[in-house]
Amino acid sequence: MGRYVLRRSGQMLVTLVLVSILGFVIIQLPPGDYLTLLQAQMQDQRMTPEQIEAALATLQGAYGLDKPIYVQYWLWISNLLRGNLGYSLALGREVGTLLNERLALTVAISLVSIAFSLSLALPIGVLSAVKQYSWSDYLFTLLAFLGVAVPDMLLALVLMFVAVVFLGASSIGGLFSAEYITAPWSIAKVIDLAKHIWLPIIIVGLSSTAGTIRVVRARMLDTLGEPFIQTARMKGLDESRIITRHALRVVLNPVVSGLGMSLPGIISGETITALVIGLPTVGPLMLTALFAEDLYMAGSILVILTAGLVVGNFLADLGLAWLDPRIRLVD
Repeated sequence: MGRYVLRRSGQMLVTLVLVSILGFVIIQLPPGDYLTLLQAQMQDQRMTPEQIEAALATLQGAYGLDKPIYVQYWLWISNLLRGNLGYSLALGREVGTLLNERLALTVAISLVSIAFSLSLALPIGVLSAVKQYSWSDYLFTLLAFLGVAVPDMLLALVLMFVAVVFLGASSIGGLFSAEYITAPWSIAKVIDLAKHIWLPIIIVGLSSTAGTIRVVRARMLDTLGEPFIQTARMKGLDESRIITRHALRVVLNPVVSGLGMSLPGIISGETITALVIGLPTVGPLMLTALFAEDLYMAGSILVILTAGLVVGNFLADLGLAWLDPRIRLVD
C-alpha cells in the first residue's frame, strides 16, 4: 500500500506540472492580453500616448509581461510555489485575497452537496434495484431520467420561483442578505447563511444525484446475480445484511471513482448555475479572468481546479483500494 501511495503521489505532481505549463500557454494563445484591453480603456479616457506608454511600461516591468513566455511562466510558478498567487490586473487585488473570500464557501457548499447527493442516490438506487420493475422502480427511474435531462440552470430558476411564490422567501440568490455580505462573521451571519445555502446545495447536489442513481441501480442488479451473493443466501444470511454488508461494498466502487472526477466541477460551483443564483464561488471568478485575459488569476484558478481533480482522483483511488483489495494486488 505504501508503494501504491508513493507512486500515485508522483503521478499527481507530474500532472500538476504539465497542466500548469499547458494552461499557461493556452491562456496566452489568444491575440492580445490584459495590457491591450487596458490600453483601449486609457484611450477611451482621452489619456495622452505618453501617459499610456508610461503606465503600460510600469506594468510590464513589474510583472515581467515584456519578457519571453518561458520567463513569465518561471516567475509565475516560482511565486506560486511560495504561496504568492500573483496580482489580478483586471480587479486590482491580490489573487490570493480574491480566492480566500470564495474558496471556503465553495468547499463548504461542495462537501455538503456531495453528502446530500449520496444520501439520496445510494438508498434510492439500491431500493430501485431490489424492487426491480415495481412501481417505485419506475417512479425513481422516471425521476432519474428527468434529473439527467433537465439543465441545472433551469432547475435553479424553477427552485427560485418556488422559493419566492410558495415558500415566501424575501430574497433569493447569493449566500447572504444584503446587510450581511460585508459584515464580519457572527451568529446572525451564520443563521443568514443557513437560510440561503439550501438552494445551491439542492441544485449542485441534484446535478449528480440522477446519474449516480442510475449507476447504483445498474451495478446493484449485476452484483445481486453474482455467485458470492447466491452463496450468502444459501448460508441463510439475512437479505438486508447481504445487501448492506456484501453487495453495497461492490456497488460503491464506481460511485467512489465518480466522486473523484466530479470534484473539480463541484468546486467550481457549476459556473452557469452560480451565475444564475449569484453564488460567490470560484467558477464565476474564472470566467471573469478569462474574459479579461487576466493571466495570473486564470492560471492560478486553473492550477487549483487541476489540483482538486488529481487530489480527488487520488482520494478516490485510496478509497477503491480500501474497498477492493484486488486493486492493490493488481497495482
